[in-house]
Amino acid sequence: MKTSLLRLFTAVALLAVAGRLFAADEAAKRWAQYDSSFKEFADQDRAKPPVKGGILFVGSSIFRKWTNVAEMMAPLPVLNRAFGGSRTGDQLARFEQVITPYAPKVIVYYCGSNDLKAGPTPEDPAAIFGRFREFSQRVRTQLPATRIIFVSSTRSPDRVPRWEQVDHYNALVRAYCAATPGHSFVDVNPQLVDASGHPRLELYVADKLHFQPHAYEGFKTVVRPVLEREWQAVGGK
Repeated sequence: MKTSLLRLFTAVALLAVAGRLFAADEAAKRWAQYDSSFKEFADQDRAKPPVKGGILFVGSSIFRKWTNVAEMMAPLPVLNRAFGGSRTGDQLARFEQVITPYAPKVIVYYCGSNDLKAGPTPEDPAAIFGRFREFSQRVRTQLPATRIIFVSSTRSPDRVPRWEQVDHYNALVRAYCAATPGHSFVDVNPQLVDASGHPRLELYVADKLHFQPHAYEGFKTVVRPVLEREWQAVGGK
């Protein structure tokens, strides 16, 4: 029995390592894809230097397109540095550009949807989770007092065949957040379905992945209370 468990844990560990190596290679290939986004961030920082120690929203286009998040969360000091098309490996590759300069006290993270959609077959959610965990550990090493709020990957209508993987990824992160101090998990999916559990298509644009502006009111409903709690916990005013 012990031998079987050891083999299982070894296989899982090897899968996670292989997943990280693959993601790192893919992130390196896509490095230049995001140059325009980071040039824009640099321009914004020069025009209005951000105050360190605030709240940083990071991730992919679901957050990038939340263009009025700072206004919706005011007076909380929110800065949005999400870049569209990014995957969990990209958040690691760009860590020193996305996280380090701002030294946030709270990070709100949305990433993984693009990992789950990429490729002809779905990637193992455990490998995607492993990259979020690596991101979390890097934050804890560099910014030990910083809190992380993970916003669930959405069960969007454009990827119904991969909802099982979405749910698996969310479940892994939820369990990790519950067991890790300074981490919170926020599930936005209940805000995106009707009473029968079907996606509210009126919330989505034509691609059935991204949201109409008014859909973010639902995000605000569940994200803001957690954000206010975590901001108070780190001594924010």
